[in-house]
Amino acid sequence: MLAVVFPKPGEFNIAAVPDPVAGSGQLLVRVKATTICATDLKVFRGQFPGVVYPHIPGHEWGGEIIEIGTGVSGFRIGDKVGVEAHVGCGSCQRCAEGLYNLCENYGILEMGHAHIGFTVPGGLAELCSIPARAAYILPASLDCDHGAFTDTVGIALWAFERAGGVQAGEKVVIVGPGALGLLAVQIARALGASDVIVVGLDADIERLALAKKLGADHTLNLSEIADPIRAVRDLTSGRGADLVVEFAGSAEAARQSIEMARRGGRVVLAGATSPGRRLDVDLSTIVRGHLNVFGSVANPRGISQRANLLMQKGLVDIRPLITHHMPLMEFARAWDTFFDRRENAIRIMLHPD
Repeated sequence: MLAVVFPKPGEFNIAAVPDPVAGSGQLLVRVKATTICATDLKVFRGQFPGVVYPHIPGHEWGGEIIEIGTGVSGFRIGDKVGVEAHVGCGSCQRCAEGLYNLCENYGILEMGHAHIGFTVPGGLAELCSIPARAAYILPASLDCDHGAFTDTVGIALWAFERAGGVQAGEKVVIVGPGALGLLAVQIARALGASDVIVVGLDADIERLALAKKLGADHTLNLSEIADPIRAVRDLTSGRGADLVVEFAGSAEAARQSIEMARRGGRVVLAGATSPGRRLDVDLSTIVRGHLNVFGSVANPRGISQRANLLMQKGLVDIRPLITHHMPLMEFARAWDTFFDRRENAIRIMLHPD
């Protein structure tokens, strides 16, 4: 088969590699739609622990089952599936709680852990073999492009669930209008937010406009605002937001997110998934503000199934986020287009077939 391969940090190519097979407890899936996200750049640079090179990346993808391994039930050849990237060992305390994203045996294949596209080969390839526990059969109305968003919508949904969801009528701020932020706009609306405010920069101007189309009531361009905290308070009756969800990934975005919350409010920091960023914040803002501040990474077992239902019901529309379609052989062009933000790229869907 053909696959994108990172031979070592800082290099990639399209190469012919041996076809994988469906081992015990596994499914072999023909990849129909696969995409790139910012985390793939960390893998490419060698900044993600647990990756062994040469490596086949890809953790946002969907396809059709072509082979079923022994010991697997509930699937049929031809089923369309979306894939959840985290597969926990199933036996540690965190996995017992369903928190596969926090598995205490991360990276230990012998214990049953797999992080698809990170510690095991991923879906930027024609075929991918995965633990059956990672696969979710797509509702009939969804296609494999939706399958490629199964995990991504799950990540955005989990950020809300970390903070207890949204109570009807709450005012919600989304910081960072990337793919996750734009999904979060729709989820906030679906969960009952009365006002959704999206915060971005000059570089995000097209994405801020899209946020309005997807349900945001207000957008704030920080490049044009002297005091973003005051701007949020002006839009929330002077109180601040009930819930702030941050997907920007910078220390400054995290600091501003904390300051945008009302007293007794909730803040979810979900953007900074790699080390190196330091948060400088007056602790009294959290303590005296009686804030609930949550970290959120990936998504635990089962969230992706609810993500698929949101797409099935039309509450989350992923189509406006897919700005390009390309064959897998054009990965180099897709890579440059995505990371250089050419042609207003948000998600580039690659199709191996």
